[in-house]
Amino acid sequence: MSTTSAPNPPGPPGWRTVITRTQWLVLAGTTMGWALDGFAGSLYSLILGPAMTELLPHSGIAVNGGSIGLYGGLTVALFLFGWGTGGILFGILADYFGRVRVLSAGIVTYAVFTALAAFADTWWQLGVLRFVAGLGSGVEAPVGAALVAEVWRNRYRARACGVMMSGYAMGFFLAALAYAILGGHGWRLMMGIAVLPALLVYFIRRHVPEPPEVRQGIRARRERRASGRRTDEDRFVLHRLLTPPLLRRTLVGTALATGSLVAFWSVSTWYPQVIRQAAAAADLAPEVANGRVAVASMLFNAGGILGYATWGFLADAIGRRKAFATSFAISAASVAFLFPFPHGWAVFLVGIPVAGFGLYGALSGILVYGPELFPPSVRATGMALYNGIGRYLTAAGPLVAGVIAASWFGGDLGLATTCVVAVGMLGALGLFFAPETRGAPLPTDPATTPTPTEEAHR
Repeated sequence: MSTTSAPNPPGPPGWRTVITRTQWLVLAGTTMGWALDGFAGSLYSLILGPAMTELLPHSGIAVNGGSIGLYGGLTVALFLFGWGTGGILFGILADYFGRVRVLSAGIVTYAVFTALAAFADTWWQLGVLRFVAGLGSGVEAPVGAALVAEVWRNRYRARACGVMMSGYAMGFFLAALAYAILGGHGWRLMMGIAVLPALLVYFIRRHVPEPPEVRQGIRARRERRASGRRTDEDRFVLHRLLTPPLLRRTLVGTALATGSLVAFWSVSTWYPQVIRQAAAAADLAPEVANGRVAVASMLFNAGGILGYATWGFLADAIGRRKAFATSFAISAASVAFLFPFPHGWAVFLVGIPVAGFGLYGALSGILVYGPELFPPSVRATGMALYNGIGRYLTAAGPLVAGVIAASWFGGDLGLATTCVVAVGMLGALGLFFAPETRGAPLPTDPATTPTPTEEAHR
């Protein structure tokens, strides 16, 4: 009798044989775009105090903690309102005309108008320019995440989306580093260098392809229109998203996005000013305060890079819903510990990267999870819509924190930020209605299901 054992069956192919050059290029292009978007956005949070200090007198407004909180919060609200509006508009265009061209147009818009903010003379001029920059900034997250998910149609999809999302925190980290080096030259120079993202458009147009299923869907829609045929896929994308069967998924995405965004923007807008308030109370020089802001920002975003990049791995390991619950719990606990109570500088340095890990992780989740909720004919719009609604609601977060700090808490932005974050965390209730999508394929449209040959080339 033979004792030769049967050979072990081969395991699944490793990532080196599964991931193609095209997938790497798409991931690189979208990650760089999201990083430069974060770079431009973070620069504004870092220079908000100095910018308001210079511009408010030009607007006939006295400079104090309350006025900086109010008018600074207004400019952030305008940016977020523009972000939500631009995201929805560009998302619709991306579903009708393709991802790559629309992504390029959005990048140029936010880069140019962020840089033009360096020439503002009053707070309201700055606010208008921030609104227009927000229109372009809204395109990167929903369209970029949809593009990555549609190209990475394998078991590494969630991880690739998480890596792409980590680019935003990398951009914040680079902005903090640039502020540490160049911040002494004034806030206008810092805004001027935000034109750098526009240089990325050449790479994207040259190396990032349009996903085949998106090209198929656009072509099929045009052919049906030419022949006079109409199907459910031909209804206007917003109408489809706001009626059954997609309405429930739109509402779930909106709840999760709102909770994540309110918490993140309230903390990221005001923690630099919280540090400056503590430094002023300790009679520290402005240069010392600026240095502390730069260090804290780098630590916050270092934790954020880890939170962003690991969310997809965590979601693959324990499921999307449990990964969201973990991020929300870490965010809530770290903010509740760090902001409403006075702490020494060393304690703040230990706590701020933990807050970054949780807050950024939740943001990563809403864009890793989003492509798994909608078919390709409405995917970019669906993600842009719930992100846009979330940003409309979020726009009030930094503003409300600034107002209640001045009105209720004697200018204490730490307490005000904690209160706003607590309200935002109610968005976690959306998890009770969220479908679990771990291990499930991306939804498809009946008319645009990829052929086996096309799928093999991805």
